[in-house]
Amino acid sequence: MNQTIYDAVIIGGGPSGATAATDLALAGHSVLLIERGGRIKPCGGAVPPRLLADFDIPQSLLVAKARSARMIAPSGRAVDMPVGEIGYVGMVDREEFDEWLRERARHSGAERLTATFEKIERDDAAHPIVTFRRSRGGPIESVRARVVIGADGARSAVAKQCLVGAERIPCVFAYHEIIKSPPRNTDQFDASRCDVYYQGRLSPDFYAWVFPHGDTASIGVGSANKGFSLRGAIATMRDDLGLERCETLRREGAPIPLKPLKRWDNGADVIVAGDAAGVVAPASGEGIYYAMVGGRYVGEAAATFLKTGEAKQLRTARKRFMSEHGKVFWVLGMMQYFWYSSDKRRERFVTMCDDKDVQELTWQAYMHKKLVRAKPMAHIKIFLKDTAHLLGLRPATH
Repeated sequence: MNQTIYDAVIIGGGPSGATAATDLALAGHSVLLIERGGRIKPCGGAVPPRLLADFDIPQSLLVAKARSARMIAPSGRAVDMPVGEIGYVGMVDREEFDEWLRERARHSGAERLTATFEKIERDDAAHPIVTFRRSRGGPIESVRARVVIGADGARSAVAKQCLVGAERIPCVFAYHEIIKSPPRNTDQFDASRCDVYYQGRLSPDFYAWVFPHGDTASIGVGSANKGFSLRGAIATMRDDLGLERCETLRREGAPIPLKPLKRWDNGADVIVAGDAAGVVAPASGEGIYYAMVGGRYVGEAAATFLKTGEAKQLRTARKRFMSEHGKVFWVLGMMQYFWYSSDKRRERFVTMCDDKDVQELTWQAYMHKKLVRAKPMAHIKIFLKDTAHLLGLRPATH
């Protein structure tokens, strides 16, 4: 059979896959972007201003700008964390945001195809065969690729087929409901504030949220506990917050990975990116920015591989990502392990969020996507306070 040969075939058109497609197409490579269509990932939609700058994203894609976050403890105590003068938390609607990214890839020279990925096959020829169906029950079609990029989300089919151990990646399952926002702000809902609930009754091992999206809002929850009712938790939240009568526009659920894969490539011609590579920040669940960074690194590694023919170049994507963000992921992972394990610790965690030093360094790290080193004394103070809270030497509430 004589299949069309592309430099890169990218499976998945989310932020990671679309970013890789755009970068590779702009670099002059032939790119096929395969997206199955009809799916919107459950996501709070928060993005830092740095994302807009780094990836040339227009402000018009923001549906809201949150100027503060509110942390709610198991006791119901709420701690406000204003962003201050350093910026804002941008909010995007994934349906519009992801489609804009895919269209940018197309305008940059990538081909778009709505189809469902089947598998990667090999024969005696040099390049792997990517098979897919354009419709359910339709005929299987195929193309060849010099490099395949799997950006098909958590539990990635590409990763499972090509990377050893990928199926064992730990995940939280996330579920949210997009509702019409209330007509006016109340103490329970503010269109300029992100609310995060650290309460075991709403999530035994993660958190729940209410994020404003302008005319709509995302009410969501995550948990790795398979016996926990996510829909029940959302129903409880909506009832508690007086949002039960707001029109529900859509409901979505999906797994979210908790840890980057130890290897992103197969040592030959396949590499994964985004959720498929596990690049979602622990504790916070933030994934859009990290997916796009990972997609860019994967695209650049793939371009170097295409130029040199050296498969070892694919490894540089993960090395670069972990060098830049590995420490932040480690700190957040430890935070989740300690502070999300019980309501007693969650209560102390929210109390800690009331500390001005904690708030300043938290927002600095969020905006700049790295640990802030400019104020070593503040880090020391936070370490001492953190230790005191962990040991129970400070009161959990004021």
